[in-house]
Amino acid sequence: MGALLAFSRGIDSVNGVFGRVADWCVLLACLISAGNAFSRYLLNLSSNSMLEIQWYLFGVMVLLGASYTLQVNEHVRVDLVYGSVSERKRLWIDAIGIAVFLLPVTIYMTYLSWPFFTTSLRQWEQSQNAGGLLVWPIKFVLPLGFALLTIQGVSELIKRIAALRGEIEFDSKYEKPLQ
Repeated sequence: MGALLAFSRGIDSVNGVFGRVADWCVLLACLISAGNAFSRYLLNLSSNSMLEIQWYLFGVMVLLGASYTLQVNEHVRVDLVYGSVSERKRLWIDAIGIAVFLLPVTIYMTYLSWPFFTTSLRQWEQSQNAGGLLVWPIKFVLPLGFALLTIQGVSELIKRIAALRGEIEFDSKYEKPLQ
């Protein structure tokens, strides 16, 4: 289990980097949005590419930030039962939810989005808007984001199993091993 926990820490580290990328995309999108508004209203200049890059950055924020959001337990959770059960039952709920729901969906979405990206890349797809951007780079973020979410799900499953086996202490309220 020690090797799996080391693998989990590696995944967490990689997704931490992508989480920081998503954080910086928030700032960049805000700056571009403000600059675009400034140029449009004060200088009477506008650019479709500036509007599209804001959408692209939002997509990057969501898709690359999702795995980090899962890692730090900031994801949406329906808390009808979860808050009122013991820590051990929370670990079981998490493990079963990850194995039965999260991983199959993210694996399938990665599989479905890969041809969507490769077709766009082969065609060197561009926006249909005048002055628009290439489309394939943002389409690549789809399989990348789902793949990162898949491996983060694996990391979380490893941590839950280790906690259920008593190999690490884990507080599922804070999603951090207490080792």
